[in-house]
Amino acid sequence: MMRLIPLVCLFTVLSCSDSKEARLQQFLLKGNLATKQRSFDQAAYYFGEAIRVEPCYADAWNNLGTVYFEQGRFELAIEKYTKAIECQPGFLNALLNRANTAYELKEYYKAIEDLDRVAAIKPDTALVYFTKGLVFTKMRKFDNALDAFAKSIQMDPTNMDYKVNHSIVHYYRKDFDLAKLELEKLAETKKDEPNIYNTLSLIETEKGNYQEALKMVNKAIELDTKQSYFLNNRGFIFLSLNEMEKAEADINESISEDPYNAWAYRNKGVFYLMKGDYPSAERLLKQSLDMDNFVDKIYFYLGMAYLKNGKTAVACNSFKKSEELGDKMMTTDLVKACK
Repeated sequence: MMRLIPLVCLFTVLSCSDSKEARLQQFLLKGNLATKQRSFDQAAYYFGEAIRVEPCYADAWNNLGTVYFEQGRFELAIEKYTKAIECQPGFLNALLNRANTAYELKEYYKAIEDLDRVAAIKPDTALVYFTKGLVFTKMRKFDNALDAFAKSIQMDPTNMDYKVNHSIVHYYRKDFDLAKLELEKLAETKKDEPNIYNTLSLIETEKGNYQEALKMVNKAIELDTKQSYFLNNRGFIFLSLNEMEKAEADINESISEDPYNAWAYRNKGVFYLMKGDYPSAERLLKQSLDMDNFVDKIYFYLGMAYLKNGKTAVACNSFKKSEELGDKMMTTDLVKACK
């Protein structure tokens, strides 16, 4: 899965006069440059100055929302995008940005509402359907996600992100052979796309082919050494191979690079499960679940931590949720323990 980037529109200063329009453009340009430089306080100042000149300046409100989005202050970002839309109904960038922010806040139905509004205004926007695909995936509406990604690919057949995410949905549906077939075809035309190899690694991990999985994820890391998700996935492969030191190093580095990755906290929890530190395992797995309940097999691993900590009833509830999601991780002994 991918994180979307909010849309920031850069405007050229058309005049050096002291006209109101020129002043607004100058504030907007300075704010945009400060945003690119990640000088967020300065960017907010410039956008605020533009708003003081024109209280319903939609572009400034939208870009101020992006300042807060980039800081992870999503509630404030929603407020600013909403103000931009109030000032300019049908403002496509602000609607897309608000949908993106709702996605981050896990307010998926609100995200779909905004995306539907964009589609009604401009139905040939591939990004709308790509974003819908991401939202539907998080909602576990995998058929809808596949349809949405397929539409985005139809509109922009050269975009590799759209195609890889279409394959990832097959992975989430546990249609591993179909996902692998799509990804291998993509690799024939785009050999340097790291997400292809990372997803192939996930598939091989699910199949228990850990050496092949390691080969694939290492190829992904070679192509993108800064992607924390790849390191985390390699860490889980090392856990599966019982190479604990390597696993811990990769997972810790992944968390250091991206402290908001719920999957990394799951893997750190699994690490502590395997080490026999069950209180730490429970704490980290609960943290992962609180961050994102979409994380794969989280209810099973958390159930194991509860069980090891003597919390049989809550463990069995967690196992039940795991089975409902199709994890298929329960053993005969675990089933007996929950009778």
